[in-house]
Formats: sequence, C-alpha cells, structure tokens
Amino acid sequence: MGALVAAAVLAVVVRATLVDFYHIGSESMQPLLTPGDGIMVDRTAYRGGEVRRGDVVVFDGRGSFLPYHRPDAVDALLRALRLTGDDTSYVKRVIAVAGDTLECCDADGFLLLNGEPLDEPYVYGGDAASTIDFVATVPEGRVWVMGDHRSASADSRALLGAPGGGMIAVDRILGRVTSVVWPLDRRAAVPREDG
Repeated sequence: MGALVAAAVLAVVVRATLVDFYHIGSESMQPLLTPGDGIMVDRTAYRGGEVRRGDVVVFDGRGSFLPYHRPDAVDALLRALRLTGDDTSYVKRVIAVAGDTLECCDADGFLLLNGEPLDEPYVYGGDAASTIDFVATVPEGRVWVMGDHRSASADSRALLGAPGGGMIAVDRILGRVTSVVWPLDRRAAVPREDG
C-alpha cells in the first residue's frame, strides 16, 4: 500500500512540475493536432525563458476563456491524478507576445504582425487567417493565441471586448507542447516555429 501511495505522489509531482500528458478533444489545432491525439507538455519550458511566437501551448482558461474560480485542494488533487475531467485546459498557438500589434487582415488575407504580413504555413488548408477583423496590441504579461484550424477555433478573437481583451496571462500557461505520443502511428515532435 505504501508503494502505491508513493507512486501516486511521485506521479502528481512529475505531472505538476516536469511533464504532463493531455488528450486532444477538438479540431481547433488541425492539422498539427487531431482529436484523439495524446500530447506531451513540457511544464518547465518557460521557467527562466520567454514564451515565443509560434509556440503551441497548453493553458488554464479560467479567467480568460472561462470565468475564474479558485479551485479547492480536493479539486486540484483530483485533476492532478486525472480522476476528474479537465475542461479548463486549452491548446492553442501563440501568435503575438507582449508589445506586438496584431491586425486582421491585409488585402491579401494575411494577418499583420507589427505591420508586416505573417506567414502561417501551419493554418488548416482552405481556412482564412481570420474572418473577424480586429486590431489588438498585446500588453505586458499576456499573449494572443489562435487555433491552427481557424474556422473551428474559439480563441483570442472570440474574446475581443471581454476583460483582458482576448489575451491569455502568461502565468496561466501550463507548458509547451513538445510531441504527439499517441496514437503510435502519429508519434512526432512538435517543432518550434521561428518567432
């Protein structure tokens, strides 16, 4: 019994501090990530480092995508042990970081990042960069995120006008997606884009 308790505690500590595993449940990050994929997340990616444009991240949507509520200790433990669902975590791509101005769109349909057309080879085939016109300047401590399958993604664009203006607080980022590990025939690293 003691060994099982020790193993459970070790699993919680590893998943909370080093690496974690998530299942993809939506189409919002296709073609990179598809429903049913299992992904590994580096929980140490941003300790001492900055979030970069192009990073695919997992973040806690409470306080931005969802109303904020403070979880109690039991809720936190059950989530860490994966004994309850985790419907507050999201996977998106960082498009703009603090100080950036992002705008949709130029005459050719490209997003403009700091006035320059943004090359986005990862966007789902046939999707526009965005069908929602916007201009947003990202404040310190926040990032702008979007799904790669733009027509199937609720992301920062959907929260324009909400508190925070659609931006995600950097301290709500749980880690960077490093690889697809399941199913086996889809195993692959998730490369970092230049950004």
